Amino acid sequence: MATYGYVRVSSADQNEDRQIIAMNELNIPPERIFTDKLSGNDFDRPAYKSLVKRLKPGDLLYILSIDRLGRNYDEIQNQWRLLTKDKGVDIAVIDMPLLDTRINKDLMGTFISDLVLQILSFVAHTERDHIKKRQAEGIAAAKAKGVKFGRPPKLPPLEFAEVRDLYRVGGISLNKAGERLGVSKNTFKAWVACGQ
Repeated sequence: MATYGYVRVSSADQNEDRQIIAMNELNIPPERIFTDKLSGNDFDRPAYKSLVKRLKPGDLLYILSIDRLGRNYDEIQNQWRLLTKDKGVDIAVIDMPLLDTRINKDLMGTFISDLVLQILSFVAHTERDHIKKRQAEGIAAAKAKGVKFGRPPKLPPLEFAEVRDLYRVGGISLNKAGERLGVSKNTFKAWVACGQ
């Protein structure tokens, strides 16, 4: 029996240290801690897929909380069944001791674990929906205040007028005009179209 840990944060700029510390406290070797920096919406995650391939019957998988496994209600349920029933792996959710498949394997214990899993999966899914809604509302409010998103537009260099005039009279091609100014032909074309 081997012990593994799974760590997930939603994006590359989020910090997974808290989860790693929890795995280290359980003495899980670093080579058996699998980390993804991707959304929990689905299970198409490289580290998670590698972990599932390595797991054998009787192995133990630790996760800090159910939302680190995922945030899609149906997918969490499916993956839990895949791991515990199909692969014969035990799962321990560190911050929810009721979700530890090693204990209470009788009918009542299984019922309680399944019930808690369903509730927590629902909460994780609902929180994901709330995050998306709050994010959309925040973006809409910022746009209403005139906040611009994305990169600021690239301004033409001083020699643009000379190159533009040369291009307009056919003295230079679109590609050559862009090259001369160090931009793509599409950027040059956009500058010309804007009446720069």
